[in-house]
Amino acid sequence: MFTLAEVASLNDIQPTYRILKPWWDVFMDYLAVVMLMVAIFAGTMQLTKDQVVCLPVLQSTVNTKPQPGTSGKADFTTVETTTGQGDVPSMGTVSFGSAPTVTPDVLLSRATSSQYQPTESGQELKKEQKDSSGRKTNLDFQQYVFINQMCYHLALPWYSKYFPYLVLIHTIILIVSSNFWFKYPKTCSKIEHFVSILGKCFESPWTTKALSETACEDSEENKQRLTGAQSLPKYVSTSSDEGSPSASTPMITKSGFKFSADKPMIEVPSVTILDKKDGEQAKALFEKVRKFRAHVEDSDLIYKLYVGQTVIKTVKFIFILCYTANFVNTISFEHICNPKVEHLIGYTQFECTHNMAYMLKKLLISYISLICVYGFICLYTLFWLFRIPLKEYSFEKVREESSFSDIPDVKNDFAFLLHMVDQYDQLYSKRFGVFLSEVSENKLREISLNHEWTFEKLRQHVSRNAQDKQELHLFMLSGVPDAVFDLTDLDVLKLELIPEAKIPAKISQMTNLQELHLCHCPAKVEQTAFSFLRDHLRCLHVKFTDVAEIPAWVYLLKNLRELYLIGNLNSENNKMIGLESLRELRHLKILHVKSNLTKIPPNITDVAPHLTKLVIHNDGTKLVVLNSLKKMTNVAELELQNCELERIPHAIFSLSNLQELDLKSNSIRTIEEIISFQHLKRLTCLKLWHNKIVNIPSSITHIKNLESLYLSNNKLESLPAAVFSLQKLRCLDVSYNSIASIPVEIGLLQNLQHFHITGNKVDVLPKQLFKCVKLRTLSLGQNCITSIPDKVSQLLQLTHLELKGNCLDRLPATLGQCQLLRKSGLVVEDHLFDALPSEVKEVLNQDTSIPFANGI
Repeated sequence: MFTLAEVASLNDIQPTYRILKPWWDVFMDYLAVVMLMVAIFAGTMQLTKDQVVCLPVLQSTVNTKPQPGTSGKADFTTVETTTGQGDVPSMGTVSFGSAPTVTPDVLLSRATSSQYQPTESGQELKKEQKDSSGRKTNLDFQQYVFINQMCYHLALPWYSKYFPYLVLIHTIILIVSSNFWFKYPKTCSKIEHFVSILGKCFESPWTTKALSETACEDSEENKQRLTGAQSLPKYVSTSSDEGSPSASTPMITKSGFKFSADKPMIEVPSVTILDKKDGEQAKALFEKVRKFRAHVEDSDLIYKLYVGQTVIKTVKFIFILCYTANFVNTISFEHICNPKVEHLIGYTQFECTHNMAYMLKKLLISYISLICVYGFICLYTLFWLFRIPLKEYSFEKVREESSFSDIPDVKNDFAFLLHMVDQYDQLYSKRFGVFLSEVSENKLREISLNHEWTFEKLRQHVSRNAQDKQELHLFMLSGVPDAVFDLTDLDVLKLELIPEAKIPAKISQMTNLQELHLCHCPAKVEQTAFSFLRDHLRCLHVKFTDVAEIPAWVYLLKNLRELYLIGNLNSENNKMIGLESLRELRHLKILHVKSNLTKIPPNITDVAPHLTKLVIHNDGTKLVVLNSLKKMTNVAELELQNCELERIPHAIFSLSNLQELDLKSNSIRTIEEIISFQHLKRLTCLKLWHNKIVNIPSSITHIKNLESLYLSNNKLESLPAAVFSLQKLRCLDVSYNSIASIPVEIGLLQNLQHFHITGNKVDVLPKQLFKCVKLRTLSLGQNCITSIPDKVSQLLQLTHLELKGNCLDRLPATLGQCQLLRKSGLVVEDHLFDALPSEVKEVLNQDTSIPFANGI
């Protein structure tokens, strides 16, 4: 026999699951335990004490003297027997059942013989009367045992015999139905995961900190409303906007370029200190909650399974109640048995008593009462399940009570589990909601970030850039550390891949900050911070993937001098430019656009009157429409790189103030239009490098003011004499072409300071080259030169000489007479340098820090 503890173990669940057990489930579990006790008690009584006692019903009656009022009860019959000497008759009393009292044949024959032979065998009869009492049936013990067992199975109703087992089976089914959703594999894993995450969220120090800070904010806001509402500035509104990410942070919105200042800035004291370990655990919880929500919200299996098991329990209750109530009256103490074993016993009918009838009846009534209560609770559960939509859960109350107004509503199994938790304790859902809020997650990141990036650590990351400015580059952080704004001497700030970057009012302390880089970083700024940036920021770099990522406040920086935009400026349909109006950038001088433009954005014309430099770097997309260039009359520098241009655009010839033109990396084959450059009186620098130019037209002589000419990486085979008529030319770069010789006319370029002819086919250097005594840079590498003339000593201002990659067998000793040339500026093979005389090497190895006039 099993014990109650063994059966009750079916009702056991993990202790952590108790938060998903509402009061009705708990109550039904207790009722199930009581029903188990009833079943086991009844079964124990039945196995140990249950029995039936039967007596035969006699077929005839002798000297019956029924007592009045004994009908239907046991009657007493007196049988008189006399001795032969006339002794006083002896009396025998036999008790029977409800049938009339009868005398067996044996006793009747004895009575007759005694009447006719009163004197015979008197002593024997007297002795027999002394030894026996009651009415004899001539049945031995084995026959009584047999008939008792026979009648137990034939006379008793089946429900009396199997009641304990039925109660046990029904109770086990109810217990299994109640806890099946905790055991079914497809739901058990989700429930276990949910309970684990919920417990960690409830106990997380971050939850306590977040809710405590909310309480502090509420108290501070109430105090502010009571004591200082009238002293608020006019531009500050006391109304709250639940849709804003942070009620205390005024942000610039893109539509209409408005600032939100819904609430005054409140300094909320930190209630608790969150150490690094707790912060990392909280961040891991945010990620777990995000993944769990995505996994569970897709289905409603848990909800359907719970509804299904509740319906099964309700149907089971109705079934049990319907058939059990009919058997209450069938349980009786007395039963008539007709076993049809007369040939074995001699009797056809027996009257039996069931000793457990009274107890079973009481237990059955108790069981019916318990099952009725159980059923009413099932009906209430069904009412609760269908009264409200349990597949939707709203955190509206939590949003109203806390500062986390962005907590989303959930659905399906996630919503149902939260509804079940609310029946246990609503505080669990409130604390769990903290980990569904992006605002809460951002606050956590901010705290962790400030703990990690202290002022000392940031100071170590500050470096000097090429312009000798103090620069700080922050890459892939969760936000901008507060300590950054304490670096008051910082000149350049680079923020890269920081999606939640916020620039607070503290940036106004950085009085030296003039350059800001936002690389895939749509930073938000407070109003005070924007005012500072608007007045002090001079250079801004914005790198983005979509034009919508450009912060709206960028278009309002009225004192901005340089703007660099790197990203896709076209919209999805590639038919219009998504750039906002630049009309407010009244002081913009330099605009650098690196994108995939097919035409110059019309918005650029907003800054055309005061723009002095325009740079457009395409990704190989052909730039077709250039008419907007005509309006940029003040542009002094123009770069159109990698725009697949095949000719020099005619719109350029209208730029009367143009000083430098760069058409690098295009597909220009001919430059016959170069004659039109004669109208550009101020043009001093022309860069046509990395194209497909085959020859240089003689009309280049008309660009009389040209000082720099870059024709490297083209397909030139010769240099026309017209090039050397440009008397003001100071820099000539024809590297990486197919030029076989240097014309002797090069000696006419008396102002030439930089000459680059690396990567060609030159084999001889003309002596006229060394008449260019102002040369500072001479690049002759990767050619076929076999010797360097001694006249190289005439280049007294030479600081850089490249000879590597030629066919030289020695270097001239006169190199030592180039007073400004040092070993660091001499690019040559090591064995050639080692072959120089020691005094020459000594001169070349002198201190390179010796100053010389007019650096490179």
